[in-house]
Amino acid sequence: MSTSRERFLAFRKSLGHPPRLARHHVRARGLEFAVFTSPPVPDTLPLVCVNGGLLYDHRILWPALAPLAAHRQVVLYDQRGRGASQAPPGVRAARIEHDGGDLPAIREALGIDRWDVLGHSWGGGIAMLGVLQDQPATRRLVLVDPVGAASEWLPGLHDAALAYLAECNPAAHDALAAFDPTGLTEPDPRFHSAYARAYYPAWFADQALATLFVPPRTSSGTGAVVAARLRRDGYDWREPLRALSVPSLVIHGERDLIPVAQSRRTVGLLPHARLELVANAGHMPFWEAPERFFGLVNAFLGTTALSPAPSSLVPTPR
Repeated sequence: MSTSRERFLAFRKSLGHPPRLARHHVRARGLEFAVFTSPPVPDTLPLVCVNGGLLYDHRILWPALAPLAAHRQVVLYDQRGRGASQAPPGVRAARIEHDGGDLPAIREALGIDRWDVLGHSWGGGIAMLGVLQDQPATRRLVLVDPVGAASEWLPGLHDAALAYLAECNPAAHDALAAFDPTGLTEPDPRFHSAYARAYYPAWFADQALATLFVPPRTSSGTGAVVAARLRRDGYDWREPLRALSVPSLVIHGERDLIPVAQSRRTVGLLPHARLELVANAGHMPFWEAPERFFGLVNAFLGTTALSPAPSSLVPTPR
């Protein structure tokens, strides 16, 4: 197989159908959250997967991460005000720190004593913020092409995508060039959604593979407020992250438009972290290099029995 597209299609064909997710509703921090779980796997800890995108629900990671469910129960959820989860009161005050605080609260609401955590992109930021508040209940943390520990990478992202697409996908370049990125500092969900769809091809190292994926349209006012605040005000988590001592694996596609240097810095901040680079992959290594990606995650999390307490698995509803 010579292309990422061919490798991806062959890999997915080898897997068969993904397991069906069970849907749950839990109340945490005064809000109703929609939670989705794969079948329980005895004697292992569940793995909660936190999606990125800020606007999107759990489906942006499913069935993309379905191969992980072969060895453990996978837990996904819709973040507050996204998908089927309740929007908070006073949406205009929404911020990513609220999303981070929801993570341990959802664990408690599910009755899970201990779990592993995986976060992708902005979900990596949410995962770090959440695990910081819940380290005794987190065994291991996986960060997949996470956002940087501080926001200085954000302003250059638009121009980096234009330069990249001008060389490899002129049509996508022209579609993205029609947007003024300063609009991202305003909480207009329609603008944020349209911009994300135009930007999406730039996240792929292989433009042939990019044609297989289009992010859904979304109208999350909560997500747009969170995204606009981050663009407008920036953020800096460097000092708090020095206290995140959970064993961590950071996976980063070598051709991601979020610079690898950002993940190198994150690994330098976290006391017990290591970095694994994925060649010929952009922002979604689980699509562009699935065998390498899932091999890394499974090796780090392990597939042997862990003998958790009975409450460490979410039961499948009857």
